[in-house]
Amino acid sequence: MSFHIQIEGLKYGDDMPREFTCEGNDTSPAIKWSDPPASTKSYILIFEDPDAPRGVFVHWVAYNIKHTVTELPRNVNKVEKPELGFTQGKNDFGKVGYGGPCPPGKSKHHYILTLYATLQTEELPPLLTKKDLEKIIKDKTVKQASTMLLYGKS
Repeated sequence: MSFHIQIEGLKYGDDMPREFTCEGNDTSPAIKWSDPPASTKSYILIFEDPDAPRGVFVHWVAYNIKHTVTELPRNVNKVEKPELGFTQGKNDFGKVGYGGPCPPGKSKHHYILTLYATLQTEELPPLLTKKDLEKIIKDKTVKQASTMLLYGKS
Protein backbone atom coordinates (compact mmCIF):
# COMPACT_ATOMS: atom_id res chain seq x y z
CA MET A 1 0.00 0.00 0.00
CA SER A 2 0.99 3.61 -0.31
CA PHE A 3 0.85 6.54 2.08
CA HIS A 4 -2.83 7.51 2.35
CA ILE A 5 -4.94 10.09 4.23
CA GLN A 6 -8.69 10.15 4.74
CA ILE A 7 -11.22 12.38 6.42
CA GLU A 8 -13.32 9.95 8.43
CA GLY A 9 -16.49 8.86 6.64
CA LEU A 10 -15.67 10.78 3.45
CA LYS A 11 -13.91 9.97 0.23
CA TYR A 12 -12.01 12.08 -2.25
CA GLY A 13 -14.35 14.54 -3.99
CA ASP A 14 -17.24 14.26 -1.51
CA ASP A 15 -19.10 17.34 -0.32
CA MET A 16 -17.88 18.53 3.06
CA PRO A 17 -20.52 18.18 5.78
CA ARG A 18 -21.84 21.54 7.00
CA GLU A 19 -20.71 20.94 10.60
CA PHE A 20 -17.08 21.35 9.51
CA THR A 21 -17.76 24.76 7.92
CA CYS A 22 -18.54 28.36 8.92
CA GLU A 23 -22.22 27.58 8.38
CA GLY A 24 -22.05 24.77 10.91
CA ASN A 25 -20.06 24.26 14.10
CA ASP A 26 -16.69 25.02 12.45
CA THR A 27 -15.21 21.89 14.01
CA SER A 28 -12.30 20.01 12.54
CA PRO A 29 -13.05 16.58 11.06
CA ALA A 30 -11.47 13.34 12.26
CA ILE A 31 -8.50 12.40 10.08
CA LYS A 32 -6.70 9.09 9.69
CA TRP A 33 -3.64 8.09 7.72
CA SER A 34 -1.80 4.89 6.97
CA ASP A 35 1.37 3.43 5.46
CA PRO A 36 3.75 6.36 6.02
CA PRO A 37 7.38 5.97 4.98
CA ALA A 38 9.50 4.21 7.62
CA SER A 39 11.88 7.20 7.72
CA THR A 40 9.15 9.62 8.88
CA LYS A 41 10.17 11.66 11.94
CA SER A 42 7.12 13.97 12.15
CA TYR A 43 4.14 15.24 10.15
CA ILE A 44 2.94 18.62 8.94
CA LEU A 45 -0.73 19.00 8.05
CA ILE A 46 -2.07 21.78 5.80
CA PHE A 47 -5.75 22.29 4.87
CA GLU A 48 -6.32 24.88 2.14
CA ASP A 49 -8.63 26.31 -0.51
CA PRO A 50 -6.87 26.86 -3.86
CA ASP A 51 -10.02 28.48 -5.32
CA ALA A 52 -10.08 31.51 -3.01
CA PRO A 53 -10.48 34.82 -4.85
CA ARG A 54 -7.08 36.17 -3.72
CA GLY A 55 -5.15 32.93 -4.14
CA VAL A 56 -4.70 29.91 -1.89
CA PHE A 57 -6.38 30.36 1.50
CA VAL A 58 -5.03 28.28 4.40
CA HIS A 59 -7.65 26.92 6.83
CA TRP A 60 -5.46 24.82 9.13
CA VAL A 61 -1.78 24.41 9.94
CA ALA A 62 -0.68 21.65 12.33
CA TYR A 63 2.85 20.35 12.87
CA ASN A 64 5.17 18.66 15.38
CA ILE A 65 2.86 15.67 14.92
CA LYS A 66 4.83 12.68 16.18
CA HIS A 67 5.72 9.94 13.71
CA THR A 68 3.84 7.40 15.85
CA VAL A 69 0.51 9.24 15.44
CA THR A 70 -1.89 7.96 12.76
CA GLU A 71 -4.99 10.04 13.40
CA LEU A 72 -6.37 13.30 14.72
CA PRO A 73 -9.78 13.28 16.39
CA ARG A 74 -12.77 15.37 15.46
CA ASN A 75 -13.03 18.88 16.99
CA VAL A 76 -9.39 19.55 17.93
CA ASN A 77 -9.20 22.45 20.42
CA LYS A 78 -8.22 25.74 18.79
CA VAL A 79 -5.15 26.30 20.95
CA GLU A 80 -1.42 26.41 20.18
CA LYS A 81 -0.66 23.08 21.87
CA PRO A 82 -3.70 20.79 22.02
CA GLU A 83 -3.61 18.06 24.67
CA LEU A 84 -2.92 15.63 21.80
CA GLY A 85 0.78 16.57 21.76
CA PHE A 86 1.24 18.56 18.56
CA THR A 87 1.37 22.25 17.62
CA GLN A 88 -1.05 24.40 15.65
CA GLY A 89 -0.14 27.41 13.62
CA LYS A 90 -2.05 30.40 12.32
CA ASN A 91 -4.54 30.02 9.52
CA ASP A 92 -5.34 32.78 7.02
CA PHE A 93 -8.22 33.95 9.23
CA GLY A 94 -5.39 35.04 11.57
CA LYS A 95 -6.46 32.50 14.19
CA VAL A 96 -4.92 29.40 15.77
CA GLY A 97 -6.17 25.98 14.71
CA TYR A 98 -8.88 24.93 12.32
CA GLY A 99 -11.02 27.47 10.48
CA GLY A 100 -13.69 25.79 8.40
CA PRO A 101 -14.53 26.45 4.76
CA CYS A 102 -16.45 29.66 4.17
CA PRO A 103 -16.28 30.49 0.45
CA PRO A 104 -17.76 33.77 -0.74
CA GLY A 105 -21.02 33.58 -2.64
CA LYS A 106 -22.47 30.22 -3.56
CA SER A 107 -19.66 28.80 -5.70
CA LYS A 108 -18.22 25.42 -4.76
CA HIS A 109 -14.55 25.40 -3.81
CA HIS A 110 -12.03 22.58 -3.58
CA TYR A 111 -10.56 21.99 -0.12
CA ILE A 112 -7.31 20.07 -0.05
CA LEU A 113 -5.95 18.37 3.05
CA THR A 114 -2.28 17.42 2.71
CA LEU A 115 -0.18 15.52 5.22
CA TYR A 116 3.59 15.77 4.77
CA ALA A 117 5.74 12.97 6.21
CA THR A 118 8.97 14.78 7.07
CA LEU A 119 12.45 14.24 8.44
CA GLN A 120 11.93 17.20 10.80
CA THR A 121 13.08 16.24 14.30
CA GLU A 122 13.38 19.50 16.21
CA GLU A 123 10.33 20.94 17.94
CA LEU A 124 9.00 23.96 16.04
CA PRO A 125 7.44 26.92 17.91
CA PRO A 126 3.69 27.63 17.94
CA LEU A 127 1.91 30.07 15.62
CA LEU A 128 3.84 29.29 12.45
CA THR A 129 2.05 29.79 9.13
CA LYS A 130 2.18 27.66 6.01
CA LYS A 131 4.65 30.17 4.60
CA ASP A 132 6.89 29.67 7.66
CA LEU A 133 6.84 25.91 7.06
CA GLU A 134 7.46 25.97 3.29
CA LYS A 135 11.24 25.46 3.51
CA ILE A 136 10.80 22.43 5.79
CA ILE A 137 8.07 21.07 3.52
CA LYS A 138 10.32 21.56 0.47
CA ASP A 139 13.57 20.28 1.99
CA LYS A 140 12.47 17.62 4.49
CA THR A 141 9.37 15.94 3.04
CA VAL A 142 9.80 12.23 2.40
CA LYS A 143 6.32 11.73 1.01
CA GLN A 144 2.93 13.42 1.07
CA ALA A 145 -0.66 12.24 1.01
CA SER A 146 -3.72 14.33 0.26
CA THR A 147 -7.45 14.24 -0.16
CA MET A 148 -9.95 16.77 -1.47
CA LEU A 149 -13.49 17.74 -0.53
CA LEU A 150 -15.90 20.23 -2.07
CA TYR A 151 -17.96 22.89 -0.37
CA GLY A 152 -20.24 25.75 -1.39
CA LYS A 153 -22.52 27.72 0.90
CA SER A 154 -26.18 26.79 0.86
